[in-house]
Amino acid sequence: MGSVIAVDGPAGSGKSTVARLLSRRLGYTYIDTGAMYRALTWMAMRGGIGVDDEEALAAMARRLSFEFTQAEGEDPPFRVIVNGNDLTREVREREVTARVSQVSAHPAVRREMVRKQRELAEGQDVVMEGRDIGTVVFPRARAKFFITATAEERARRRRGDLLRDGHRVSEEAVRRDLLRRDLLDAGRKVSPLAKAADAVVIDTTGMGVEEVVEVMMRHLKGGTGNEG
Repeated sequence: MGSVIAVDGPAGSGKSTVARLLSRRLGYTYIDTGAMYRALTWMAMRGGIGVDDEEALAAMARRLSFEFTQAEGEDPPFRVIVNGNDLTREVREREVTARVSQVSAHPAVRREMVRKQRELAEGQDVVMEGRDIGTVVFPRARAKFFITATAEERARRRRGDLLRDGHRVSEEAVRRDLLRRDLLDAGRKVSPLAKAADAVVIDTTGMGVEEVVEVMMRHLKGGTGNEG
């Protein structure tokens, strides 16, 4: 296995953006584990599998293969390839967002996905982001970061993303949805959203992306301690 940098945090914290930029700065492969659960959710919806059908969801997860590729100059600047198909756009659909926390809460699903995430990191250096990378998937990662922000900041950012995608929604509605997802992610029995004891915490409220990545780079070069 190569070097693994774990980037965890709640929805809307900015972890995906900073993890992608950090991977480019380091020349590492970027892996978005949330997109893996989203892909499973999207395919389950297409296949008529309910969010409560743990056995069927786990069986589908076993049949999926994942690949992440860079797509510089495009939005988003990476591609999520599932069983040879580009599902980058599909995994961000609002219906997927509404259901993914329920799908990812199943122990059998998480066991299968963790196995696949570990396989993806074999033989290469990766920046892997998600909810449980530093606590469960790679507890011995080279470095661990926990990215967070206030609920208001997270809601503002997520609403901006939705507006750019053509969805009209209030900031308060987005905030309520984020807090609901926080409860689901932190409250699940297996691999809950949690900060690893040895993770560097970065509160990105009021910080620019480049500023956050500079903090991460300083830590990787030998700095220690929490930021923000």
